[in-house]
Amino acid sequence: MKHLFPIAAALVMVACAPAIAAPSVGTQAPNFRLTDSNGKAVTLGQFKGKVVVLEWNNPGCPYVKKHYESGNMQKTQAAARKDGVVWLSINSSAAGKQGHMNRAEANAFVAAQKAQPSAYLLDHAGTVGKGYGAVTTPHMYIIDKAGKLVYAGGIDDKATANKADIAGARNHVLAALSELKAGKAVSVSSSRPYGCSVKYSDS
Repeated sequence: MKHLFPIAAALVMVACAPAIAAPSVGTQAPNFRLTDSNGKAVTLGQFKGKVVVLEWNNPGCPYVKKHYESGNMQKTQAAARKDGVVWLSINSSAAGKQGHMNRAEANAFVAAQKAQPSAYLLDHAGTVGKGYGAVTTPHMYIIDKAGKLVYAGGIDDKATANKADIAGARNHVLAALSELKAGKAVSVSSSRPYGCSVKYSDS
């Protein structure tokens, strides 16, 4: 695509190397190419120089519903995007598995939930999810402007499906983004992800 930024040579294309080990915090985030819910190709490399959030999504998961039905995920998305952060929601549910959606269904979900991702990406083969080591929905990752992974884990520190727990939770994503904006190191760079297992074809 002519309008895309050049992809950094140091990045590894996940889609071409599904056996790659999941990246560790502090290392270069693997590049990938997926189709979004509007049928457009999206690569991580096109967002070079921007902070990027990856959110693994499965609309049928109670833990995902906790954050969407409460509006917490949308508020987090809106706050991030207001600061110029790119937010990519990724669905790795395989055909026949909970949460699997075609493009029209994905757009309907985004519209119904008033979600605010920069793009909703479909990873039906699970290649990108496995490449990143995504194991739950939601599972969150933050990539800094230099292309390094600076956070991986849960959206917050309350590993429940109870909406009432959101009010007293530490939102790890917003905290990390605030620290990055201030030029500080991310104080909590990893946490235990929680939620439903990602519904890969072999799971």
